[in-house]
Amino acid sequence: PESVAKASVSERSRRRLLGMRRAILAPCQRGSCGTAGHRQGAAVSAMLTRAHVYLRACSSQSSEAARPVQTIEVEPPSTESPTGQETEQSDSLGRRPREIVQHLDRYIIGQADAKRAVAVALRNRWRRQRVESPLREEIMPKNILMVGPTGVGKTEVARRLAKLAQAPFIKVEATKFTEVGFVGKDVDQIIRDLMEVGLNMAKATAMEKIKDKVAAKVEERILDSLVGATNIQHNRDAFRKLLRQGHLDDRLIEVEVPEKKGNPQMDPSNGNSFPMNEIVLRFDKMMSKGQKMEKREMPLKDAVPILTELESEKLISEDEIRRQALYSVQEEGIVFIDEIDKICSRGEYRGSADASSEGVQRDLLPLLEGSQVSTKHGNVNTDHILFIASGAFHYCKPSDLLAELQGRLPIRVELKPLSEKDMYTILTEPENNLVRQHCALMFTEGVQLEITDCAKWSMARLATQINRDVENIGARRLHTIMERLTEELSFSATDRAGERVVLDASAVEKAVGDLAKKSDLARFIL
Repeated sequence: PESVAKASVSERSRRRLLGMRRAILAPCQRGSCGTAGHRQGAAVSAMLTRAHVYLRACSSQSSEAARPVQTIEVEPPSTESPTGQETEQSDSLGRRPREIVQHLDRYIIGQADAKRAVAVALRNRWRRQRVESPLREEIMPKNILMVGPTGVGKTEVARRLAKLAQAPFIKVEATKFTEVGFVGKDVDQIIRDLMEVGLNMAKATAMEKIKDKVAAKVEERILDSLVGATNIQHNRDAFRKLLRQGHLDDRLIEVEVPEKKGNPQMDPSNGNSFPMNEIVLRFDKMMSKGQKMEKREMPLKDAVPILTELESEKLISEDEIRRQALYSVQEEGIVFIDEIDKICSRGEYRGSADASSEGVQRDLLPLLEGSQVSTKHGNVNTDHILFIASGAFHYCKPSDLLAELQGRLPIRVELKPLSEKDMYTILTEPENNLVRQHCALMFTEGVQLEITDCAKWSMARLATQINRDVENIGARRLHTIMERLTEELSFSATDRAGERVVLDASAVEKAVGDLAKKSDLARFIL
């Protein structure tokens, strides 16, 4: 076949090949050849057919030698699973309750009931999103009330849950808000702040998708400022290499930035300020498109974030960011209201004139039940936002809350005080435990700090004893004991570089034990 392929192609050779093919196939078509002859004839015919096709291709190439050959590569469809933040978010929302509890166990000791409650609440969000539309809107989240002493992990449970779910999350103190009509912030500011968190998350997600394209555009703008837009490619490549290596970070360049406005803007953080109308905002945005630009000289490393922001705004649709943020806040938002017991009055003191008392509870009712809150980015519906409230309830009981508010917090979780074993576990098992933090701080001074296991048990015993005899502040007592134990070392660590310091149970008793025996334990009360 190679000799045939290399031969010159002509009309005569093609006719000869066709004649040979007919002569071989004619006896087989008449049935005059046997099985072996039929197979041999078919093989020879197939070979001649391939040669004929190849000769036709060579003929077309010889007649059209000037036409370039185009190669089309067809790639099979990718079977890889989608990657990125969308997959990560769907995986986190789709985790099983047991997996969520295992994740919380890495950071929080004990409190199995609270972990189970929040794990079920997070899983129910995943379940609700897979219910058909008419029924999906009727399924409301079951808000949670955590009751327990301070320092046992109420706030940490909600904070770790929000990181796991990658959902808009905000933590507020109930005492920061006042009743409508008083000077201060009203409770609607909670949803406005949550909307801002959702906008930042949506914008960060969008910028992550286009970061490579934005980085390329910023690099070209910086090169235009360094060598000019019309310089030869060789010089641009040389400066590009220096730029990527970081040798030009301190060089001053001139960039165009938006001109600063001298008009003071209204502070939206004030709860009593009326939210600006959406039409006014759109008109202001439309008028600001023609904003003047001014040239400013600054170091290159300071100009990169500004140019990145300017280039990102050109590629990101603000309407789409606002739409995504509004959806995530309404469907996946989590609000943690701490110190809710501080706005609760005991039965005999109800009806007091405190602006941060029952009036705030009444204002919270529509938020927890579901209402429309007006923000400068649009109206936010709170029907499906999960609210988690917590309080120590030392001087009052959960039953002292308004009956309507109790009904809007149907799941009540009792958090247990920490035992001596829990205190020891807090010092050893979490990834970023307190002992590891202090050892890392001393290592920066060149001091190798080692705290023995007996010392950890001694600290756990003292923390439990002081919490029982004085005031129960939970795991925060360990911070006080640890600071007292390392007080002398922290002061003299700069002069003890290269030493190895071992703290055992006797050192703990010496630093803390004598104070625990005294009746005056004011130094341990935070």
